[in-house]
Amino acid sequence: MSENDVSPDDDLLSDAFLKSTDASDSDGADDGSDSDESTPSWLAAYRDEYLVDVGSHAASPDGIVHLVGAGPGDPALLTVRARTLLDVCDAIVYDVVADAGMIVRSDPKQAPAELHFVGGGGSDASAMSQDDINQLLVRLAREGKRVVRLTDGDPWIFGSGSEEALALAEADVAFDVVPGVTSGVASLAYAGIPVTHRGISTAVTIATDYQATAGETSPTSWSAIARAGGTLVLHTNAKQFPRTAAALIEGGLPGEIPAAAVQNGTLLGHRTVVATLETLSAEMRRGGVTAPSVIVIGWTVVLRDELAWFDRRPLHGRRVLVTQPARRSGLAVRLREQGAQVLELPAATVERLDPAPIQEAMQWLEQYDWIVFASPNAVEFFWQELRSSDRDARALAASRLAVVGASGRSALLAHGLSVDVAAERPDAEGVLEALTERDDVPNSRVLYITGQGRGDVLLDGLEQLGAMVEVIALYRELPDADAAAPLLDAIARGEVHIVTVATSSAVDAFVDAIGPTLAATVPMVTLDAQSSERAREHGLDVRAEAREATLAALVEAVNELAMTLDEPSQVGRRDDA
Repeated sequence: MSENDVSPDDDLLSDAFLKSTDASDSDGADDGSDSDESTPSWLAAYRDEYLVDVGSHAASPDGIVHLVGAGPGDPALLTVRARTLLDVCDAIVYDVVADAGMIVRSDPKQAPAELHFVGGGGSDASAMSQDDINQLLVRLAREGKRVVRLTDGDPWIFGSGSEEALALAEADVAFDVVPGVTSGVASLAYAGIPVTHRGISTAVTIATDYQATAGETSPTSWSAIARAGGTLVLHTNAKQFPRTAAALIEGGLPGEIPAAAVQNGTLLGHRTVVATLETLSAEMRRGGVTAPSVIVIGWTVVLRDELAWFDRRPLHGRRVLVTQPARRSGLAVRLREQGAQVLELPAATVERLDPAPIQEAMQWLEQYDWIVFASPNAVEFFWQELRSSDRDARALAASRLAVVGASGRSALLAHGLSVDVAAERPDAEGVLEALTERDDVPNSRVLYITGQGRGDVLLDGLEQLGAMVEVIALYRELPDADAAAPLLDAIARGEVHIVTVATSSAVDAFVDAIGPTLAATVPMVTLDAQSSERAREHGLDVRAEAREATLAALVEAVNELAMTLDEPSQVGRRDDA
């Protein structure tokens, strides 16, 4: 359950308190029971009524449940502690997450966590009951696992975190709590609406009306909230809000007070509708805001005209596919700053090839004037073979080194090696340009370490410079069909608006992963003429090219293209109404 789901009813808990108080008043003598005298009777009554019997024996000393708030949806708003636990835990128990990247390890080489989906709450018929979730958490911890229980927003604000904590305590299972950025306040911040502002509002009330959606009488006193003053932040949905708005007006809140609804706050489909308390329901219907939303009522809403920022960025609502690993990409960071949701091309699986050719070459390393690596994988596989032959970096003393890509340069440095050619651009074309300016390349012997089927821009260029090149392919990259499936579906639905490529090999990787037919349907922005030429050879839709080969220019080209495209459809997290 999340901030958008509330259980059990406050009035039921009050009943347990009143019953226990009445019993205590009617019989002040010790009844001789062996109950824990430190436990209030009302809490004991609550436990008996609502907590599933999960047993009382001690948990494994290594098992623990971390009750973690995922924040409002934007994975960038995960706390550092939450991200750390998600990267090291054994199991993740989660509801619907706004971004699947939250439950993926930061290091793709690390084994994934055991995943347990327990449903989306609300009207989701597939959702597990709270009792079943409690038992699942207890069972996993008793198996000695480190468990992350991931819920939207903060686990103890309109969520099930405290119920689950009580169940874990009853079962003697260790737990801790990792607070999350609460969805109500964060969604409004992204909409440009502060909940307090000096001279306008110095108090805020956060409430929910979900308890009344099944036909019960709401335990919340709306008349009291209407008289409280300040800003009201309400977790609700389009079906229930008209009744709540009427109750607030009846309680004395002016119908003309400013109000706003924020749907899919902090996400790609972030939408804000501004009106007054008495007209907001109609404006929500007119604007198609039907899923659960955060509604704010109060005079701070008028500040949105000056403070709105998130939905006014140039790439807001756009999905942009980058063809290099997004977690390590400076391009991805820049695109997100412009408002884009950045998708990553799934990494290909790497398969090693017959090592016999490189083992033979190892016997004659001192005869090569240059050793050129086409990728980080080329560096790593070469190094493994070098060490297997009982040699180290000293064996390369007679050779000059060059490598494609900034990550390739980092791979060399990790082994105490540095390049002998400084390229302004780290791609194959940039390295070739740098080698062209040198006088020690013509007539030299070059060992070119690459992957099978990779682009041959650098190889052709070296041969044209007069170098004698021996090519050894140490690996081949195979598209990961399973990992690419969600991306293919998104492209087929028209939900990927732009793809960026920075090298010719990135073009090849994109076509290999997506397929030429589907790849041709996405407007493309390229970094340079070589990439554009390679893309057109594949029949791709090149719409723009950076005016210069820099990331800033590439982002500028993406922004300019985005302005010419149709408005993006409202896509984001779907919450149950």
